[in-house]
Amino acid sequence: MRRSVAVRQGHGHRRVLVARALIGAAMAGMRNHRPSSDQGAISEAGFHKITWFQQLVKLACLVKLLDGFTEKGYFQRTMKNGDLVKNDLQAAEALRLLLEEVPAIKILDIQMQGTHDADEGADLIARLDASGRRHTLVCEVKSNGQPRHVRSALLQLRDYVERRANGAVPVFIAPYLSATAQVLCREYDVGFVDLEGNARLVFGGVFIDRQVASKPAVERRGLRSLFKPKSAQVLRLMLREPYRAWRVAKLAEAAGVSLGHASNVRSGLLDREWAQVSAEGLFLCNPDALLDAWCEAYMQPVGRRHSFYTTLHGAAFEHAVRELRPADDIGWMALASFSAAQWLAPYGRTGTQYFYTDKAGLDRLRSVLKLSTAPKGGNVIVTEIEDQGLFRDTVEPVPGVVCTSPVQTYLDLTVGGERGREAADHLRRERLQWQI
Repeated sequence: MRRSVAVRQGHGHRRVLVARALIGAAMAGMRNHRPSSDQGAISEAGFHKITWFQQLVKLACLVKLLDGFTEKGYFQRTMKNGDLVKNDLQAAEALRLLLEEVPAIKILDIQMQGTHDADEGADLIARLDASGRRHTLVCEVKSNGQPRHVRSALLQLRDYVERRANGAVPVFIAPYLSATAQVLCREYDVGFVDLEGNARLVFGGVFIDRQVASKPAVERRGLRSLFKPKSAQVLRLMLREPYRAWRVAKLAEAAGVSLGHASNVRSGLLDREWAQVSAEGLFLCNPDALLDAWCEAYMQPVGRRHSFYTTLHGAAFEHAVRELRPADDIGWMALASFSAAQWLAPYGRTGTQYFYTDKAGLDRLRSVLKLSTAPKGGNVIVTEIEDQGLFRDTVEPVPGVVCTSPVQTYLDLTVGGERGREAADHLRRERLQWQI
């Protein structure tokens, strides 16, 4: 059973008093806190780490935030979980600020619905006057804007509008909506707003379409986590045969990672709709989107970079490279970047050769290629990398010549300046065209 609480302007002073009392209680607790003799003194900054102190302050801030909304007379709400209330408040404020930018729109009210049950279908209802015509926006608010969650929410929202709010404008609101999620909203003919500033609303004579380049920190962290070295071992393996179905245990074993790590990658791929699950297992359904996102977030492998000079050129250099075929007892090494691309999908020549190695491989490389240290004017760049997993994904385009895989080579080329991007585009056309 829901208890409806009407929010009125007259209640604002009471909520301010409550907020002040909560903050006062928290500060009193800090003054009265007596650390044990072995704890030593506790600083005010340290005190903020105490759980109950944080909860009091957060609750006080939430009360004050709610009061800021109700002073404008926009909302009615029902009692819900605190986190959901906070999500709805932020969504409502983002919607309000967006609509107030349009002079022809007058906001009549924005009503917060009572529950987030699966069959509810709407969390905010906004009533507007646009150039003398009334409109109703029915909004679904979600804390997760990943495409998989967006798709199910759009279906739910459209169903709700058809059944219970015919003629209303459906709007989806989330903290952040990627380009893929925004495309989904357009496909389902649903407006959208996110807290980063992306928005698209079309109703009556109103057309709002705004795009921003920024991404929230949590989204950037999520992508970086998905492309970290251990996760990258899984991704490189799957990109070799995108439409091959994998059981998670087999995938973890083949990629040389833990079962938990493979499961995390699986979740990340499914959430972004880069992968699907069939009766046979997990497979990539959109490898191009995965590679595009990886390219955007790519950072070169961590390692120590060395500059050398060799007198070997042409056929003599190629002969020496074939002698470098690695084995466990002599270390690992592979042609990389422009040098790997020359064997995988030639696109002009470069005067510098590039390698990835481990420590033992570096010693062998110096010996076979007759390398001498060259602080300036070097023609061989060697990166002694920490990520040994990268060597699990090497290829031999011709016997004895070991290169980074097409995927890894492509990623390295994309950060190689204008010429590198041109070579990357050529490599992708030649070696990274996936078809079912």
